[in-house]
Amino acid sequence: MPPARYSIGAAMAPDELETWLEKDVGDGLPVVPPTRERVARMLVAGAPSPETLIGEMPPNYGRLTVEKVAINAVMAGCRPEYLPVVLAAAAAACDPAFNLHGVATSTHFSAPIIVLHGPVRARLGINCSFGFFGPGYRANATIGRALRLLMINVGGARPGLLSMSTFGHPGRYTYCIGEHEEASPWPPYHASRGLPAGSSAVTLFAGEAPHGISDHASRTALALAGSLGWSMAGLWNSKHFPLYSPTLLVVGPEHARTFADDGWSRDDLARHLHATIRVPYRTLLPDAAHGEGTNLRFARTPPAPDALISKFPSPEEIHVLVAGGTAGRFSMAIPGWLGSKNGSRPVTRLVELG
Repeated sequence: MPPARYSIGAAMAPDELETWLEKDVGDGLPVVPPTRERVARMLVAGAPSPETLIGEMPPNYGRLTVEKVAINAVMAGCRPEYLPVVLAAAAAACDPAFNLHGVATSTHFSAPIIVLHGPVRARLGINCSFGFFGPGYRANATIGRALRLLMINVGGARPGLLSMSTFGHPGRYTYCIGEHEEASPWPPYHASRGLPAGSSAVTLFAGEAPHGISDHASRTALALAGSLGWSMAGLWNSKHFPLYSPTLLVVGPEHARTFADDGWSRDDLARHLHATIRVPYRTLLPDAAHGEGTNLRFARTPPAPDALISKFPSPEEIHVLVAGGTAGRFSMAIPGWLGSKNGSRPVTRLVELG
């Protein structure tokens, strides 16, 4: 059973923060009390009226209005100018393609990661560089937290009740980063999704915690691609070929320069990883020393023993963007939550700035 959620010591007089913790409307951390005045200030930044319906938020399919987004943004500590981003992220979470119901209720440990693109990053002070997965930047911390509070308070995704993740991960407090477009040799990621390169956008990806990859030696695109790809061969499980999910590959700026110096594009990298990170089918079968195995063994016609099986289902399932500090030859891989028609697809939406 889940532990008791909150309690106030008998000798402690409850204050405003403790009262809101007792209401069980948070993530375990103190929230900013959503007074009428604070919510009204937050709504100034949102173009739609407070009653506008954004969608129905799984898993309980609560009615998600602009006002409810504003209330939870206040509780998370957002500034009013952050509201358009929170609205776009919340709308993306309600998109059936994202499958928030599955993401929120699964025993898996994924969480929606918000990636910001375009001019909105500088406008709001989003960290795209050194330590961007960590603390220190209000916009990253509170925008990501606002979406989580909406999932809890509107969607009903409370741990141990409807949210049944065996472990979860720290990104379930807040998971929001920016693409480091200024340090990238490639067009911004949202341009590859069909949006104008100069527009502001958010991408929502259901991801595990970041898996760090270190390569300080490779100096050619070919060598570096092999290093990154074989480091990702163990995602989900070392015998899960192909992966069950899409993968978000966050390439560090130094690694990105290595690829660009050899003329590789983002698509070149994805195609190369799909084509070369392959092992014979026979090595993916369970044995006495490794009980897990590829799901391909359940196919009506399994592959031939020496058929080469790719780690990645397709190049399109590898989503590549550049972010992080400009010093340090590191990248990060974030496997997603399932794939195919029943899994979660990344969703990219424009941010409507006032």
